[in-house]
Amino acid sequence: MDTIDLSNLNRQFLFRQKDVGRSKAETAAEFINTRIPLCRVTPHNCKIQDFDEDFYRGFHLVVCGLDSVVARRWINGMLLSLLEWDEDTGELDKSTIVPLVDGGTEGFKGNVRVIYPGVNACIDCTLDLFPPQINFPLCTIAHTPRLPEHCVEYSRVLLWPKEKPFGEEINIDGDDPQHISWIYEKARERADQFGIPGVTYRLTQGVVKHIIPAVASTNAVIAAACTTEVFKVVTSCCNPLNNYMVFNDSDGIYTYVYEQDRNPDCLACSKVPQKLELLPTSKLQDLLDHLVNSPVYQMKAPGVTTSIGGKNKTLYMQTPVSIEEATRKNLKLTLAELGLVDGCQLVVADTTTPAAVVFELKFKTD
Repeated sequence: MDTIDLSNLNRQFLFRQKDVGRSKAETAAEFINTRIPLCRVTPHNCKIQDFDEDFYRGFHLVVCGLDSVVARRWINGMLLSLLEWDEDTGELDKSTIVPLVDGGTEGFKGNVRVIYPGVNACIDCTLDLFPPQINFPLCTIAHTPRLPEHCVEYSRVLLWPKEKPFGEEINIDGDDPQHISWIYEKARERADQFGIPGVTYRLTQGVVKHIIPAVASTNAVIAAACTTEVFKVVTSCCNPLNNYMVFNDSDGIYTYVYEQDRNPDCLACSKVPQKLELLPTSKLQDLLDHLVNSPVYQMKAPGVTTSIGGKNKTLYMQTPVSIEEATRKNLKLTLAELGLVDGCQLVVADTTTPAAVVFELKFKTD
């Protein structure tokens, strides 16, 4: 759903100035199909989450160049969900594996990895390798802003839920120019009020989407490495990368390849039941905060359901608004007050994975 910005033209060579404002997917497909007559690229100007398993099962290989950790974890979870195992032997059916070539950059740093789902380390196995997201204290955003970023976060975190500019159940879409423009205008008003310079449309988009300025040379190296790995995988002309390459050209040029081990307790690929250890007196809000803040889980907006007395019960869901309002009161209740017992199962849904994650609740003693 991303559109072409003027700043893209210095490094994204498929686009021209006349293309500014157009869909990146559609413009890139049009360029390639014209340039290479025997090639047929089909663009999809939508979110990756809009497609189901049948769509992704039709690919021999997936190349991932996404700009967020959440999206990477989602596609990782989708490819893992396609795997099948032999019922008698428990062996993985290798024909159900869809390899993933993933590349990413952050300024002068980059990485490339080749993932065979169910075989080697997946995206979630290496969550600790991703840089932590920068968060600003809510009290600073609300009362004592000092930076242009504080003004943008004020508009995004506080004003958007309050004013609901595009409707009750519409969440912020960082790729929607109307959403970014609304946040930008509100941030400018906030900045003018406190005499803070530097609020621009580009800054607003960067804060909302956690964008780090791109460096053309780094992008070129990582793109070339991804292309090489794709060629090796589809032709079997050479052994593919095993399985993680890091690149850094901030001070000279440094590159290193190593084999990233699978995490035996990985949330996505380990097939090991996940345990949550909390006190019976812990509140449901504490449980959700743990799922969000824990470096192991790093969820974004978890929703929790369970079964009590043989009946399914929704403990909390952020969307739709009607369910959020109905379950909000549960956030202040303790796990014991909610009727949860030691050993019960909690089913957690989150935007970081297409499949729900089942946890076993274990009560700790003081």
